[in-house]
Amino acid sequence: MHTKALPSVALLGLMWGTNLVIMRVGVGQFDPMVFVGIRLLLSSLAFIVVYTFSGRRLVPTDRTLWRYATFLGVVSTAIPMTAVVSALTYQSSGVTALLITTAPAFITIAAHFYLPDEQMSRRKLFGVTLALGGAMLIVLRGETGLPDVTKGSPLGYGLVLSAMLFETAGTIFIRQRMQAFSSFDVTAVRLTVAGLTVMPVALLLRGFDLSAVTISGWFSLAYAAFIGAFTAQILAFNITKQYGATAFSLTSYVIPVVAAITGVLWLHETITVWMMAGMVLIGGGILLINGRRSVKLMPNP
Repeated sequence: MHTKALPSVALLGLMWGTNLVIMRVGVGQFDPMVFVGIRLLLSSLAFIVVYTFSGRRLVPTDRTLWRYATFLGVVSTAIPMTAVVSALTYQSSGVTALLITTAPAFITIAAHFYLPDEQMSRRKLFGVTLALGGAMLIVLRGETGLPDVTKGSPLGYGLVLSAMLFETAGTIFIRQRMQAFSSFDVTAVRLTVAGLTVMPVALLLRGFDLSAVTISGWFSLAYAAFIGAFTAQILAFNITKQYGATAFSLTSYVIPVVAAITGVLWLHETITVWMMAGMVLIGGGILLINGRRSVKLMPNP
């Protein structure tokens, strides 16, 4: 990996790390499902603007791309994103970021069974064990990272776990069938489909009461849509294209650190010794998993 990638990696980690913290502000004022629905639709509008005013990009017309990206929009975007945002009501952005960082461990396990060229090795197995061990340490200790522990709930862990499982399914699907498609086009379609999936369900189940939303809530929504999703996704796409999957994977180490520190400074979240121990185990495990990995995984917003 070229050192020129490091500033971009740091910026992407900063965007996604702060995004988790800022979304916690939003979910305190929006219903989580409504928040996700509006966020996805706003991100989709940003992609439409690019297609409209960019002379280099045309709206994709490939039916296979639309069919596959629609599947990703529901399974690998709408469901996991709603789960992660909902989890922020039960635990801190730092704890959520740490648990999300274990995603490569789940992908490695699934890849062993579904991708012939990605078999488990002793190094990867040890990495998976370390990463999941770090996550289990956090869960068994009941760490929430919230200043008021009574607001925490094990439901937060379950929501993040379900998000990781759906993300894993999407990643395997991408590796099996979607390597030839443009990441930008696929992301535009999947975000649009995800928004059109979540928003009607949110309206049906939760309604559309925005009376409790303040300026900070609207800022949270705008940041999550245009920085945390659209801008960060384009940056992730460029990092993977210019510097490779190894460079992109380094964001896994930046995001939890940024989320934890920003959460402490802004939302008065807490960092415990056990959380730090879990971070070390998870980070060490992901480092072993990513070791000599050359798989090009499409970045997910």
